[in-house]
Amino acid sequence: MTLQAPPNRVNKDGKPRCVGVEIEFAGLPPRETAELVRTLFGGELNVVSPHRLQVEGTRWGEFGIELDTQYAHPDKALLEEQHESDSEWARQQHQRRVEFHQKTRELIGDMVTGLVPTEIVCPPVPWDELETLDTLFETLREKGAKGTDASLLYGFGLHLNPEVENVEVEYLLAMMRAYLLLASWLREEIKVDITREMLPHANPFHKEYALKVLDARYQPDLDTFIDDYLRHNPTRNRELDLLPLFAHLCPEHPHELLHGELTKPRPTFHYRLPNAQLSQPGWGAVVEWNRWVEVEKLAANTEVLRARCDEYIAEHSKPWWARLKTKLLGRFSAS
Repeated sequence: MTLQAPPNRVNKDGKPRCVGVEIEFAGLPPRETAELVRTLFGGELNVVSPHRLQVEGTRWGEFGIELDTQYAHPDKALLEEQHESDSEWARQQHQRRVEFHQKTRELIGDMVTGLVPTEIVCPPVPWDELETLDTLFETLREKGAKGTDASLLYGFGLHLNPEVENVEVEYLLAMMRAYLLLASWLREEIKVDITREMLPHANPFHKEYALKVLDARYQPDLDTFIDDYLRHNPTRNRELDLLPLFAHLCPEHPHELLHGELTKPRPTFHYRLPNAQLSQPGWGAVVEWNRWVEVEKLAANTEVLRARCDEYIAEHSKPWWARLKTKLLGRFSAS
């Protein structure tokens, strides 16, 4: 598949925009996965704990590989507790607690391997090098990694973190409008797995929020845009999660969601919708990036975007029975 270029290929510093990629899968434990990543992209293996590893010093930076459950990994707060002022006996007691904790977490990880997914968090990759990254997905498939459609129990996803072009509210608003307009199309293209539809991780935006944002009269400043998003979407579980971006833009914002351990500030959109379709030959980051680029193209086309917003507002402002009539007439005319 040919890699599609976004309307704006560079960031505010004139460098190629990057994309972070995250994928979940079953069938390969973290250690074997980390060895595979090192074979493909070089670097050095760093074993943080038995079920959490890093491949450092690759051409793009650091890959993180781990079992996707906090209970398989030692608690960082416990490991970093300071006890220099304690008595020797107290320090020994603490060390025994740490060792017991580490062994217990390792055992939990051993028990749930195969039940919870392995996750790879890739470093930011220039968008025009995503085809090279796709060799990882091809190799995972060859090694027996299982994606979303391998089991009804697998609600695995692929996340893209496209770097923003700039941080002006006009651009962010255009991107949100384009996404809201194309969300249904993206779900149809991706054929979002039924298990992932039932899980809360990539919930759609509510109609009330869409009507607010798509209205031509909605022209917020950045603070208002952020506050409105948080009021209508007080959760990480949105198909397009803007919390990491807002945490980066407004580190002093008081909302608790912007300071949670799972919200990592970064100048990117956090696009959570795609399945992890490892069973499909040819599927990978390029396929999902090309779909995402359609959002960027619509956002960049001011006239078409405005017309599409007006159409949405006009259609969804009708009574429910009028919308149903329009839908039925459309089906009859198509047949």
